[in-house]
Amino acid sequence: MFDGLEDVNRRYDEVMSALSSPGVTDDQKKYMALMKEQSELAPVVEAYNAYCQAGQDIEDSLQMLETESDEEMRDMLKEELADAKNRQAELEDKLKVLLLPKDPNDDKNVIVEIRAGAGGDEAALFAAEIYRMYVHYAEGRHWRVETMEAEETGIGGMKNVTFMISGAGAYSVMKYESGVHRVQRVPDTESGGRIHTSTITVAVMPEAEEVDVEIDEKDIRIDVMRASGNGGQCVNTTDSAVRLTHYPTGIVIYSQTEKSQIQNKAKAFALLRTKLYDLECQKAHDAEAEARRSQIGTGDRSEKIRTYNFPQGRVTDHRINLTLYKLDKIMSGDIQEILDACIAADQAAKLLKMNANQAS
Repeated sequence: MFDGLEDVNRRYDEVMSALSSPGVTDDQKKYMALMKEQSELAPVVEAYNAYCQAGQDIEDSLQMLETESDEEMRDMLKEELADAKNRQAELEDKLKVLLLPKDPNDDKNVIVEIRAGAGGDEAALFAAEIYRMYVHYAEGRHWRVETMEAEETGIGGMKNVTFMISGAGAYSVMKYESGVHRVQRVPDTESGGRIHTSTITVAVMPEAEEVDVEIDEKDIRIDVMRASGNGGQCVNTTDSAVRLTHYPTGIVIYSQTEKSQIQNKAKAFALLRTKLYDLECQKAHDAEAEARRSQIGTGDRSEKIRTYNFPQGRVTDHRINLTLYKLDKIMSGDIQEILDACIAADQAAKLLKMNANQAS
């Protein structure tokens, strides 16, 4: 498993040497690439060096035990030996996780799309609450949130909302939120006190850059129009809203959140690129049935992943059988415990598969 770690060490030394060389910042593109590589290699190198040190400590303790006759010293050496073996075992597990194949999209920003499903107005209200939950979570991590499009209801709900979260490693964390989220509670409009069940869907997509997706202008129709709904200066008075229609896929993007037509057009194209890139990712994902089974859930957006039960104050993630009785905190953005559990379960499943492949 650890074949090639010496090569990783050597590459890390080369990167560190390059970063300390004069004039390294003259080429900003190269400098940023070196910094990114250094941050990716550092945890592996640190864990491997600690693993090697634990191995050396084991060897030293065994050699000293062979010659030591004092019982008190032997007991102390045995204790040090056991400690070194425990450390080495823990570091071996850590290295296995660090060496798992990395999702190439993990470092990207994300575009999140929330849509109200079954449940009418109640589903739209819940969609707005989940949107606010993600905004609070992102703000807590000092990530930037930018709303790209939204269709609101008159009672404070959202039929759909699309927004971008920009931050280091956003996709590596947020990708576990894709799927159907279910809410169980008594709506304000329910006079009989009956619990209703409503659903929303969440789609988390890695932001696509221009190099990821090539869009042929012949495949696009661009319409400009006046924005609708509530607005301030310029909104509803100028042709600032933009609608893109992509003929091959039938995808329609409507952007009106900015006052400028140029800004709305840029947002619309960014969202279209991301949706086209996500389509390609989904195709590859569906083609790899075995890989899909090794991940948390199926990756299918029709899959029910979580239930928010308000009368009992609980949230249950069905993929990992995790139930937490702190619904108020979770709805305020405290979802890190759920995300950490999903990441751990995903890593465990991948490790199990890797070990099975090695055994065969």
